[in-house]
Amino acid sequence: MLRDDPLRRVLFVDLSTKSYHVEERPEIFEGSLGGAGAAIRLLDELCPKGCDPCADENPVIFAVGPLTGLFPLASKTVAFFKSPLTGNLGESHCGGRSAVAIRMAGYGGIVITGRSDIPIYLSIDSDGVGFKDARSLWGMGSTSTVGRIIRENESAPGLRTIMRIGRAGEKLVRYAGVTTETYRHFGRLGLGAVFGAKKLKAVVVSGKRSLPVTDPKSYREFYEELYRAAVGSELMRKYHDVGTAENIVPLNSRGGLPTRNLQSAKFEGAQAISGEAMAEDYLGRRLACSHCPVGCIHIAALREPYEDEPYFTKTHMICYDYEPIYALGPMLGIASPRDILLLMERIEALGLDVMSAGVVLAWATEAREKQLISEEETEGIRFAWGDARPYMDALEKIVDQPNAFYRALALGVRRASERFGGEDFALSYGGNEMPGYHTGPGAHAGYLLGLRHSHLDNAGYGVDQKILSERELPPQELARLLVDEEVWRQVLASLVICFFARGIYTRETVSRALQLCGFDLGTDDLEPIGRRIYRQKHAFKEREGFSLGAERYPKRIFETPSPSALLEQEYMDRVTQAAVEYVNAMQTAEG
Repeated sequence: MLRDDPLRRVLFVDLSTKSYHVEERPEIFEGSLGGAGAAIRLLDELCPKGCDPCADENPVIFAVGPLTGLFPLASKTVAFFKSPLTGNLGESHCGGRSAVAIRMAGYGGIVITGRSDIPIYLSIDSDGVGFKDARSLWGMGSTSTVGRIIRENESAPGLRTIMRIGRAGEKLVRYAGVTTETYRHFGRLGLGAVFGAKKLKAVVVSGKRSLPVTDPKSYREFYEELYRAAVGSELMRKYHDVGTAENIVPLNSRGGLPTRNLQSAKFEGAQAISGEAMAEDYLGRRLACSHCPVGCIHIAALREPYEDEPYFTKTHMICYDYEPIYALGPMLGIASPRDILLLMERIEALGLDVMSAGVVLAWATEAREKQLISEEETEGIRFAWGDARPYMDALEKIVDQPNAFYRALALGVRRASERFGGEDFALSYGGNEMPGYHTGPGAHAGYLLGLRHSHLDNAGYGVDQKILSERELPPQELARLLVDEEVWRQVLASLVICFFARGIYTRETVSRALQLCGFDLGTDDLEPIGRRIYRQKHAFKEREGFSLGAERYPKRIFETPSPSALLEQEYMDRVTQAAVEYVNAMQTAEG
């Protein structure tokens, strides 16, 4: 690590005292690269054991990596915190401009603690921190409006990020997210609720500086090599042309698309909401994260007439990809692209995580069908598959929480089902709502075993499609594949590389890039770093009460056939037990 690299600097902000200071912490970056590796060390150090996720003491930690601002697709920021949704590890990744802005401001990490006495937002640059009164922004109906007002009142456009919450975060909805640059999000695990508890409406970061490399000529040559690999990749072209929404039709044809709360895995309306149909009928523009040549962010242009002026229309620009379409389309039985886009827009305005919101609404619909909840409890809202109108109304009530039922929905599907019943069809893993892949045992084991309970932890759905479609795997082998993949992803999450680029950033590529950043690490040095970060994250979860062996799969997954036929509970439980034994052996072997 080069001595003049700003990555070693960590900015500490105390909202309670409206004060800040900077510490040089090279040891957490040299030993853990940055990103997830640095953030878990800071979280373990600063988050008191057993603290309430909405307490002052719960820190918000943003971290970037040594490749940020230097190499293409190293474009993510990681946020670490104690999750108000699961009660243990909160980790969320976000693209946009946040990572480059933090690095250009001269920091490798930002730590925010305490609680303000009034709503505020932070304005951070290389000179320090401004504490700005945000009372006029608190309660605003749209995160986009908040972003526009801040943008007009802050200097330094360009290398600047505006991270803000909506009313869902203010109301402490446990799956509220943080929006950046309108179309990117720290979506999962409830960072928005932590912001809201701290009375923190937004964080603005801006900066402009140069970054050191060991050999400028070699750096330029290697950058060009990575750039060509990115723009020439067939996988990256798929992300550019149609985006992740391309997954709709293939998953549906194989019977792996969760539909109507996973009562089925095939959706009769899949073609109408496919990535190809969305691109043909609605695509308005594409965007890219900073230092990314791919442009995988797809924005729909939805033209809607004014109610009192039918010949005049307004255009809604709405970001879409596979996960929002899955959560608000098949999961709710909705086959209208327009209805899905309008639901997305409302969720964006409120500042909710779209996957959790869709799964919560799907559970509520089935619970109402089974008469576990009454129309009195829904306050007259009649949930019905395929009808977007009641879901639009329900989103507002989840945020406003007018009664016990909606307060329960605001806590997530696990706690709602514990309160009202229907746990067998509550699609939750470790407290986090299910992603959109019912491809087989790899996907569902991956959700449960993953440290974030996310499809991106270990891509178990890929194991289903590439390996389990051809042969069966013993439980021990599947567990090892998933854990080993997640171990390697700790390295990528510490750099911080977009996981879409994992095929480009091989071990050899990562080692070469790190050497140009002043890290003397060979390919054999990377795996031990990944294992250490994995163990630290796992230990934090256990410290906060999580036990993998005590977790259970939703019963529904054993009732609905997947492309790998019906899943067997005995097999899945053996995968979990094998993973527990493998992780324990890893911890014992490496101390």
